[in-house]
Amino acid sequence: MSSKAIGFVGLGIMGKPMARNLMKAGYSLTVYDVVASSVEEIATDGAVPASSSAEAAEKAPVVITMLPDSADSEAAILGPGGVLEGASEGSVVIDMSSIAPGSSQKIAAACETAGVDFLDAPVSGGEPKAVDGTLAIMVGGRKEVFDRHADILDKMGSSVVLCGGYGAGNTTKLANQIIVAANIEAVAEALVLATKAGLDPNVVYEAIRGGLAGSTVLDAKAPMMIAGNFKPGFRVRLHQKDLHNALLTGKELGVPLPVTSMVQQMLGALMNSGKADSDHSAIANFIEGMAGAAISRD
Repeated sequence: MSSKAIGFVGLGIMGKPMARNLMKAGYSLTVYDVVASSVEEIATDGAVPASSSAEAAEKAPVVITMLPDSADSEAAILGPGGVLEGASEGSVVIDMSSIAPGSSQKIAAACETAGVDFLDAPVSGGEPKAVDGTLAIMVGGRKEVFDRHADILDKMGSSVVLCGGYGAGNTTKLANQIIVAANIEAVAEALVLATKAGLDPNVVYEAIRGGLAGSTVLDAKAPMMIAGNFKPGFRVRLHQKDLHNALLTGKELGVPLPVTSMVQQMLGALMNSGKADSDHSAIANFIEGMAGAAISRD
């Protein structure tokens, strides 16, 4: 079995470009997704299609999973036809899904029992950075396992950091998602306020982006709000899920997360209004609705 062989499970909005970057770097991929058309698309690029997660694991010593939520990762790795059915002792599972830390720890324990190494390695950066191969990758697991596979992660990210033991990657991702959500909500409030005051939101954005209010989130999301463009780079429903996991983790640890709870409710309201698959910058739509004012002038 080639050391350059990777099984890749989960070919969604993030998984596809991540898989493509691995192939560009010279890795041979065996891929699986429950959506057959996604498998066919990546197979056209040179990957080998598999009929199950287990088959993808049989063909490679390293298996990467990139799935929507905890239940999906557990099913794909631990369930019937899952990765552990096909994995060999000494292989490694790298779950790059953004899931609850406790779920990562559950998967890690099952992998250890099977003699399989495990890393939880969620990412941040959305589709643009997945395409560019410049994701921020937050990793949990044993250092020796991380050191052996950091070169693979480097092909998908510009920042790859071992954050601690099992679940630490996903705990760090939850911290990231709290900051991103609160920042997007603040940008939305600010631009709605400026617009309703009669100012040009483009001018306001240019005026503040070089000061203390400037941020990667501001530069990524303010132009989308101003243009009324909510094509998904990271979907509302996925960010709502992440904040739900953050609130559950906060409850387990006894940490109040009042702003997180508020923004999570906004995302839930957007889902109920049919915007589950809009970009998370659509938080602006919630604020616009309350204010009776639209940022976009198109």
